[in-house]
Formats: sequence, C-alpha cells, structure tokens
Amino acid sequence: MGMTMSNNTCNKIQELNIYDKQKSLFDLGDNYIIPLYQRPYAWEDKEITQLIEDIDDVEENQKYFIGSLIVSQEDGYWEVIDGQQRLTTLFLLLNVLGIHTAKTLSFACRDKSNYTLCNIENILTEKNELIDFDRIQANINNGLKILKNTLGNRSFEDKEKFIKKLTSVILYRIEVPEHTDLNRYFEIMNTRGEQLEQHDILKASLMGYLQTNKKAQDIFALIWDACSDMDGYVQMHFKDTEIRKAIFSWDWNTIPPESWGKYEKLGKLQPQSAILPIIDNIIKKDFKIEEQETVIRNNKKIKLQYQSIIEFPVFLLHCLKCYVSKYSVTHESNETLVYELLDDKKLVEGFNRVIDHGVINGQKIVPEDFSKKFILLLLRMRFLFDKYIIKRVFDDVNVDGVWSLDEMKASSSNTPSYSQTKFIDYGEWYQKDKNPKRNKEVLMIQSALRVSYTSPKSMHWITKLLELLIKDKYKQAYMSGFCSSVETIARDAIITVFFNKCPKNSYMMGVNTPHIVFNYLDYLLWKDDFNKAPKSRKYQDFVFEFRNSVEHWYPQNPSGNFKSWEDGKDTFGNLCLLQRNINSQFSNLPPEAKKTYNERIEKGSIKLRIMSNLTIPNKGKVASYYWKDEACKQHENEMIKLLKEDCGIVEK
Repeated sequence: MGMTMSNNTCNKIQELNIYDKQKSLFDLGDNYIIPLYQRPYAWEDKEITQLIEDIDDVEENQKYFIGSLIVSQEDGYWEVIDGQQRLTTLFLLLNVLGIHTAKTLSFACRDKSNYTLCNIENILTEKNELIDFDRIQANINNGLKILKNTLGNRSFEDKEKFIKKLTSVILYRIEVPEHTDLNRYFEIMNTRGEQLEQHDILKASLMGYLQTNKKAQDIFALIWDACSDMDGYVQMHFKDTEIRKAIFSWDWNTIPPESWGKYEKLGKLQPQSAILPIIDNIIKKDFKIEEQETVIRNNKKIKLQYQSIIEFPVFLLHCLKCYVSKYSVTHESNETLVYELLDDKKLVEGFNRVIDHGVINGQKIVPEDFSKKFILLLLRMRFLFDKYIIKRVFDDVNVDGVWSLDEMKASSSNTPSYSQTKFIDYGEWYQKDKNPKRNKEVLMIQSALRVSYTSPKSMHWITKLLELLIKDKYKQAYMSGFCSSVETIARDAIITVFFNKCPKNSYMMGVNTPHIVFNYLDYLLWKDDFNKAPKSRKYQDFVFEFRNSVEHWYPQNPSGNFKSWEDGKDTFGNLCLLQRNINSQFSNLPPEAKKTYNERIEKGSIKLRIMSNLTIPNKGKVASYYWKDEACKQHENEMIKLLKEDCGIVEK
C-alpha cells in the first residue's frame, strides 16, 4: 500500500514491505544514500537483538510497523535523514538470511562502509582471500557477526518461520517538505532523540481523508496536536485563549461540544502542520520545549508536572474502542473488529481495520466522516480522561510523584487552577464534605488497578471507564456512583481470575495469584478503615505502589532449623505483594525474623501489616510455627470472607 498526500507540507508517505514476493525493499529500484553529516553505523548487540525480538513477536497475517524512514529526494536517489541505523541493519539482516539485496544502499564519502557493504557475501562465507581487511568498517562487520551468531543457531525451519514473519514487517518512508534545511533538521531530531512514530503516520492518514477541506484539516490538526501531549491538561495545550474559551467555555472546565459545526465557527486558526507535525515544527526557527506549569502556593511559585499513566498511542487505541462502542460499529464479515490487546505497535493497522471493514447501521464507514467524528470524540475523551482518570503529579515537595485526581479550571485571573475532581450530585453542592471522601475512594481504587495492570496492553479498565463517561446520556449528576463503577471492574476481574479458577475452599495459586486480588483486598481493608473516625484510622498513610513480587510470609525454603511447609506455603493466607528489593531482603527468613523489618513492613501492603501483627508466640509455639499451624488459616478465612462478601459470592 502506498499513501500519497496532495499537500504542500509533504509530498508522499509510502508503506514499504521489508520483504515480499521474493523482493526486498532494496530491490525496488530505489537508491538510498547516508549523508556525511550522519554518524557512521553504530548499532550494537542491544539494538540489533531488540530488532530481532520485535520481528519474532510478529503474529501471523498481521502487519507489523518496524519504524519510519525520513528521506529527501535528491537527483534520483533518497537521502536518508533519519532511520539509517535501522535501514542499514535491515540490509545486513536480509543478507545474513540469504535474501538477495541489490546494492542500493551506500554511504556518502565513506569508503570503508561502502566496501564492507559490497563484500558482505564474501565476509559471510569467510572468503578471506577476497577481502581487504584494512578496508573493512569495524562496526558494520560487528553488526554482521551479531546477526550471524543470533540467527545462525536457528534450525532451517525456524529461519523459514522468521523469514515468513519478515513479510509482515513494514516501514514507512516519508519525504520531508521541499527546501527543508536538512542539516538543521537532522541536528534537532538527533538532539531530541525522536523519530516519527505510528501515531504521526496515523495523523497523516486520517488528515488525508480531509484533503479537500483546508478548514477541516486545520481543525483536525489543532485538536490532534493538543491531545497528543498526554502530560498536563488538554485545555492548556490550546495556546490561543479565545479558542480555549470557545471549546471549553469561560471556566475552561466544560466538556467540548460534539457538533462539527461548532468548530467550524472558530476564528482563524493558527496554521498547523497539516501532515507531519514533528518535521514541520522542528524546522521552525523558534522551536523550543514547553515549560512546566506553575501555581502559587503560600505566596511562592511552585512548578507542577502532571504525568499521564498511558502514552498517546495507547490512548488512541482506547478511543478507537470507545468509537466502536459509541457508534455500534460492526465488522462487515462478522469478524472481530478491534484487537483485545491495546498493542500500540498495531496502531495504524487497527485503525485501518475499522475504517476499511467497519459498518454502522448497515452502511460502510465513510473515511472522511470517520476522521471528523473520531477527532471530536478524541477531544471529549481526553477532557474526561484528564478529569476522571488518575495522574502522577510532581512538584517541589513530591519529587517522586504522588497519585492525583484533580480537575482544572480558570481562576479569576485567567490562569489555571487545580482542585479535587468533583464526584457530587447537583443536589449536594452545599455538602462539600462528601466530595473529599468520594474523591479519595476513586483515587485509591484507580491506583489499585493501575499498579495491578502494569502493561499498557492490558489496562482495559481505562476503556471501560471512558465508555461509561462518553455515553450520550452522561451527566455530572451521575458522578456520585462513579466509585462503585470502578469497584465493579476490579470485582469482576477477581471473580474471573481468582474465584472461578480456584477449587472450592482451596486458594493455593502461590506466586501465580493475580496481583489485582491482593490490591483489591488492600483497597477493601483501607476503605473499611477510612470510614472510621479519623482518630481510629490505622491505614491513612497507605498508598498503592508497584509491589510487583508475590512473597511467601512463611518461606518456601526456610533458613535455620525451621521446617518446610510443603502443603501450605502456597495458600493465599501466606502470600502478599512486595517490592522486589524487599523480597530479596526477606529471602528465606522465617516470619518472626521478617517481622523485625518494621519500617519496611509499615510502608508495605495492608495485608503484610496484618500478617506481621499475627506473627506472635502463642499456645506454647514460637511465632513462626504458630503462624504456620493456626494464624495463617484464620487470616486466610477472614480475607477470603471479605472478598467473597464484596463480590456477592454466597457459600453453599
């Protein structure tokens, strides 16, 4: 597939197969030259191994985006501005696999590099008598060795499978605008360490559907660029104050309109980079990095930095799923329309699948209509995401960051003001004491979900909440029940991955116990404590952290004279979540020895604190044996009962 854009910002974006129908991308008649201002080939084991692993991860019959290649057309050849390390490695890789490549890759004024590329076959077949080793470029030769050693150990069948996967790998070749200062472009891109990513390609593709409407393209680019910066609040990414007010109302805190006509009435928009925002922006003379927002606290300026819990490509996939849900989109052939995993490496493919095969009310999706509806949905969802989904906030006090659930609005001086997101109904406006409690509960349950699902690919709870928020009948009046909605997501997960998997009255999943079970249990324990009078609370200092290792309180292989616990060590009552560094410190110590690490235990999970408190000498038994023989079972029964009651599981 090749996408051609008729726009003065960019000539062409092309999708190139690395290898297809016995031809590689170097056999298409295109000549590539690496200019002198670029550094020589420099990829080593880490980068090359990662490339191979990426190709190994390719699923059958699914396209896989491997990167972008930024080029400028010069006198019949392509000058490679960005992506030369990957391009050169792919050239070497194909040769190591025995796939023919025409000699269409060269380096400007680098004799050793060119000599090495021209003699790859002799190097690989070790025809040393035909090689002038003084003319061999060491780094390219090293790259060949790494590739040969990595792939050479594979069987013939495994190599064939790898080559088959290679046919699904694509590269986007992108031309820069004419008259671009290539040296300056390369210098800035290299400094920023950025490449055009799939979401840049997606932007270009979606805007291409609007190419007959310059106003529509400007609206699209304005919204996309504002939403693509996931840190901070989307309102502040609209630099024109009048446009900000027109979209988010006078208070900057009203959900954006859903009507395309409202945006067409916006005044003259600042010219946007119609196709390639990164390229177009960085070649401007006034390019600079945006500074952090500041607020006034105690008569002092405090720098604030809000960090999103997901990156923009993943947010786009959440929005795509919500688009499919909101407009009841189905596949024209009754196949699965959107992928289960939120895999940003399949971003473009996922969108193309919906556009090419999606049906709404019996009619195929019109690409132009999709672009308009999606960009407005994207903005509305980003507004709701910023307001109702947790962030990490960093300031002069919290340098390591804390969980935050704040909304932003305009102050009396037209500067950003931040306060707790409201979860109160209209009739409760004068009962403001209700909101801090609800806000805290929502923050805690969301942070429990966040630390449980560490991979962005599996954070489906965000999709579910955004689907709830974006419903046509969404009103703030329903927000008092928002916490219950979040709890339901966690509760359903526990029933599915824990109770439905465990035999009756046997909860011995050991280290395979899903993290959400421990974290949701901690949430329930915290919530019960939080509802007590402030002076009676024991866990008000508790926060959800990335405790990513399941630990046995009574160890699997106890040190000293303590006996092993073969039939009970993996039971739920004997397990908790720990940070890996603490787990290594605990090692094989018996419970009473672990208990002496009081400071670490008090900063740990609530379940860990309870287990430590129950580890005491009793009934003539030392603490560790009393735990093993009696206390652990009692603790487990209490914890399982709490989970079952919350999940509505009735004992028969």
